[in-house]
Amino acid sequence: MSPTPVRLVLASASPARLKVLRAAGAAPLVSVSQVDEDAVLEGLAPGVPHEDAVAALARAKAEDVATRILADDPLPGRAVVIGCDSMLSIGGELVGKPLTPEVAAERWRAMRGGTGTLLTGHCAILVEDGREAGSAAGTRATELRFGAPSDAEIDAYVGTEEPLQVAGAFTLDGAGGWFIEGIDGDPSSVIGISLPLTRSLLAELGVDVVAVWAGASRTS
Repeated sequence: MSPTPVRLVLASASPARLKVLRAAGAAPLVSVSQVDEDAVLEGLAPGVPHEDAVAALARAKAEDVATRILADDPLPGRAVVIGCDSMLSIGGELVGKPLTPEVAAERWRAMRGGTGTLLTGHCAILVEDGREAGSAAGTRATELRFGAPSDAEIDAYVGTEEPLQVAGAFTLDGAGGWFIEGIDGDPSSVIGISLPLTRSLLAELGVDVVAVWAGASRTS
């Protein structure tokens, strides 16, 4: 018997996350959360573990989108809202998007030749029959070994503007890949959304990943 199709809703504007999901056979809707990330972080207890911080951000994003879907535009059948957040844990500090060229260049000069842990928090919320039917959350950690680009290479990379809007000021699947010596963990997590973790969270909600493929086929 074929599974009942389930539609994914990605609570993120990240083109990299969308690309990963599409390449993996999903056809998610995109509904960008309106969460104030700084406010969420400021509301956490002092010294909260880095893993818990990114999980809290992911949950806030998923809940924001799920709430708006249920209030304004209920989806027919079953859907799962996926919220994600990625930050780099390095030198005892948790860092997100650098946003400015100056910060991006400073971070690269500090982390070149070193290592860091990319943390990606995920939250999945099942929406069914006009109500929230369950949620599951988790975090995936991937160790990174950074290369040692020269000052000129760092300046050129920052000049592309690619690192300004990505966690930790680097990508794995873009120009930043030139400066990543290796990773220990899940590559899709570094790009922005961990497929293995997402599959596990779906399973916690009673959703088989095959149902997500079926949902994509129905809407393609």
